[in-house]
Amino acid sequence: MPTEPLDPELVVEDEAGRSWTRRLGPGLVTGAADDDPSGIATYSQAGAQFGFGLLWTMLLTFPLMVAIQSISARMGRVTGRGLATNLRRHYPSQILYAAVMVLLIANTINIAADLAAMGAAAKLVLGGPVPVYVVLLGTFSLLLQVFVPYERYARILKWLTLVLLAYVAIVFVIPVDWKAVGLSIVKPHIQFSGHYLTTVVAVLGTTISPYLFFWQASQEVEEIRSEPGQEALLRAPQQAESQLSRITFDTWIGMAMSNGVAFFIILAAATTLHAHHIQITTSADAASALKPIAGSFAFLLFSLGIIGTGLLALPVLAGSAAYAAAGTMKWRNSLALQVSLAKQFYAVIAIAILGGVILTFVNFDPIDALYWSAVVNGLAAVPIMVLVMLMSARRDIMGEFIVTGLLRWVGWIATAVMALAALGMFWPT
Repeated sequence: MPTEPLDPELVVEDEAGRSWTRRLGPGLVTGAADDDPSGIATYSQAGAQFGFGLLWTMLLTFPLMVAIQSISARMGRVTGRGLATNLRRHYPSQILYAAVMVLLIANTINIAADLAAMGAAAKLVLGGPVPVYVVLLGTFSLLLQVFVPYERYARILKWLTLVLLAYVAIVFVIPVDWKAVGLSIVKPHIQFSGHYLTTVVAVLGTTISPYLFFWQASQEVEEIRSEPGQEALLRAPQQAESQLSRITFDTWIGMAMSNGVAFFIILAAATTLHAHHIQITTSADAASALKPIAGSFAFLLFSLGIIGTGLLALPVLAGSAAYAAAGTMKWRNSLALQVSLAKQFYAVIAIAILGGVILTFVNFDPIDALYWSAVVNGLAAVPIMVLVMLMSARRDIMGEFIVTGLLRWVGWIATAVMALAALGMFWPT
């Protein structure tokens, strides 16, 4: 005998009564995925080159990330559609095609850089050839996305965020001058050299990336589909209070984790590598350099963290590309669907992952890949953020849930900061 559908009002009450851990989801995973191996390399370089001099950037990016990710999540929950679908419905197709193409290219390059870093970290810990680890890790990530049911897969990603605590633990196994840390935050020594500003731009481009906007919005849509009784807020405004509250809580926690871990990575590199005048170029270099300075335990934590964060970031990078492409081309898209029902969607995921694997074998320089993915992401972020902010204020899209007040102001400030960062990429070094 078929069961009666759940009353949305009852679902709302259940949502409000959830434990705080169950209220975490898309925002937590999005924030954690931002600290991928490429990001770890950028933060490690920042600490190795400038010591505590760039810790202030994490205080700057935190509210900016919260704002733009909250707005992206709200758009997904309010409309029941991802960013790409909303863009296709309300703006010229040429704008959308250009944005999605740039996103696909940047994500594939980023996947390649992450896989190269993961393979190098696996070699440090286990020995053996890097290419084998690249193929195995890429294949494992792809199989998880294709064959593990969405609800179970989402829980795996959620718990995998705990791997980031490795970077917090490192700081507590090495001596840190906390007074100097505090002074560097309260009175940052900002330099106006080309090299310093280029590193600031790299940190901003690594922290606020377009693929995160697409991913979190689409995950809110997935949550609607996977939970009985849930609807887009335009169709079920009675669910707005609990859902918008959950999004705010989830996003604040997720971005706090993202920026907090980045802060500790910069701090660890500053305390060890900068103090010993050691310069690095990759996250694996940072792990190797840590061993003689901070000991085997810190080395092991850092290396395993690279692999763990890579496994978290790969599905977000590939998945965001697939959501964007599917929304653009009107394909069925959901990680909850069987492959046979969403062939094009899963094909994009496979192409992104396999493309990343192939790039590591074709005269691939992970440093160049890291640089160019940061450049492309930084350039792509600005027009996408402008469009997101414009859509969030349109009543024909958001209805009564248009973004107003402080959240709107901070969202535009984030957009302006990223525009300045994009211009800064051309600062002469």
